Amino acid sequence: MTDRGSAPSTAHDEVLLDVRGLRAAYGSSQVLHGVDLQVHVGEVVALLGRNGMGKTTFVRALMGIVAASGGSVHFAGGPIAAWPVHRIARLGIALVPEGRQVFANLSVLEHLSAFTRRDARTATPWHAQRVFALFPRLAERRDHWAQHLSGGEQQMLAIGRALVTNPRLLILDEATEGLAPLVREEIWRALAQLREAGQAILVIDKYLQRLIGLADRHVILEKGRVAWSGPSHALAADPGLWHRYLGV
Repeated sequence: MTDRGSAPSTAHDEVLLDVRGLRAAYGSSQVLHGVDLQVHVGEVVALLGRNGMGKTTFVRALMGIVAASGGSVHFAGGPIAAWPVHRIARLGIALVPEGRQVFANLSVLEHLSAFTRRDARTATPWHAQRVFALFPRLAERRDHWAQHLSGGEQQMLAIGRALVTNPRLLILDEATEGLAPLVREEIWRALAQLREAGQAILVIDKYLQRLIGLADRHVILEKGRVAWSGPSHALAADPGLWHRYLGV
């Protein structure tokens, strides 16, 4: 088990995403009750909690898919609450949604070409060939329609599609859910490479042991509120937290 440290390192001093008191509801059903969460530049943060605790709603409210009913969201120093989804994405936040949501009748290469952001301001921009280096399986299937890919290959494609937008923040909602163990390992390996390259990541997943090795910090939601937050070594050292809030 890797110890990711007790606090953001000097490389993580700049706050990229700053969410304060975020509230959201579906009709009369309040889901988020004032959630705080920060992601620093180059940092990996895991958002944890049992099913139904508000993790996906948090991401959807952050991305503007669900309207927030309170709180503030700042990204790269500016407010983005109530912005439309396309504007938030253009600012540099990319979401790999739960369920992948690839386009059935587009090939792998067509997906990556269609979503490539040509004006990305980075010294090492993401493009199709770089995604193929990260996921060699996709290179082998570059001309295959998405509907003919396995579930794991579709997940790799969804991650690659997000990366070619050259995001400052990559958000993954249950990226390894339902995948075979060998495919999950390929996804974890890729995420570790992204972390080492300095990609800021907000990840939701249930494989706690792998998240402890990947993430710098963790935020646990319980009924739409932050029940605990802290560094990986603190979570690893307290199995009581796992049983109390995560049911493992």
